[in-house]
Amino acid sequence: MNKPIADFRSDNSGRVAPELIAALATANAGTALGYGGDPWTAELQNRFAELFETPVRVFPVPTGTAANALSLAAVCPSFGAVYCSTDAHINTSEGNAVGFFSGGVRMAAIPGSHGKIDAQMLERAIASAGVGLANKAQPAAVNIVQSTDLGAVYSLDEVAATSQVAHAHGLKVHMDGARIANAVARLGCTPAQATWKSGVDILSFGITKNGGLLADAIVVFTPDVATDIGFHLRRAGAVWSKMRFASAQILAYVEDGLWLRLAGHANDAAARIATRIRPLAGVSLSAPVEANVLFVEMAPHALTALQEEGILFQRRGPGLGRFVCRWDTSAAEQDALVAAITRASAMGEHPLPRNVELHGEHRA
Repeated sequence: MNKPIADFRSDNSGRVAPELIAALATANAGTALGYGGDPWTAELQNRFAELFETPVRVFPVPTGTAANALSLAAVCPSFGAVYCSTDAHINTSEGNAVGFFSGGVRMAAIPGSHGKIDAQMLERAIASAGVGLANKAQPAAVNIVQSTDLGAVYSLDEVAATSQVAHAHGLKVHMDGARIANAVARLGCTPAQATWKSGVDILSFGITKNGGLLADAIVVFTPDVATDIGFHLRRAGAVWSKMRFASAQILAYVEDGLWLRLAGHANDAAARIATRIRPLAGVSLSAPVEANVLFVEMAPHALTALQEEGILFQRRGPGLGRFVCRWDTSAAEQDALVAAITRASAMGEHPLPRNVELHGEHRA
């Protein structure tokens, strides 16, 4: 393959936003009490209460997997079941971390379009789950991925409908917000409307994919939810010692709407690419482009041609590629991708060459 000319493998592959680097440098002065006893972590609680318009508890954590697994472990008994999309990250890509840290919770996959949970299907699944039967895993929580692993964004009404079903049966609602910034930027709503006002009890607040450095967060909205979460975090080794550096970058991330500006750039880049490639013959989008991810269907040899040109992306099948725009995706990268797809689409139909290695990541 030629030297890479454009990288669309993942938003994890992007740079750290300079504002966060500056915040780390500022925090790197003097001393501060460890394990969250520092002024930055105290301020984080106040700042997120303002951001979400309600009292919250905020826990910086090292990774999104930690945020998801420990949030759900804290709200589910070990004999519980978490209802999630078939395509949800906790179901496909996190090594059953939820089951491990919860002591046995199982995933119960619910179908829906483009990585969403269908509320009516959820209702039927809970109704037939065997509530009260000791030989059945007991419904405990619902996981919503926002935006979804297939690039779609739940509307506020869809989040509310799913939450209403969950709460009617006594289940807690967890939102995997690895790309919550992209979703809020797309919806044009407030963070409160996107989460607890629509029924979310606990949130994995993603930062890393949108310009962050080695920190995500758990945000607890409902007072009686996850009362023992601190113990889960400590036992899992997910409590920062020098937590001021995690909290400082999270504070910088949400300062003056930076997180939404970063996500808006990534969303706009994906939308512009989609608009330019939709008319091309032999090119189709297999999922809606509502955030920063495109799923592009092309002839297998055409996708191979993109790789040979130096376009980096995930291959999800012989004729399906996933392209992710980052907060720092440049106009030149967008142009390079569109030009390469245009050339490849004009190549006509040919079989996939032999011995072509298909590269792809399992991490979303």
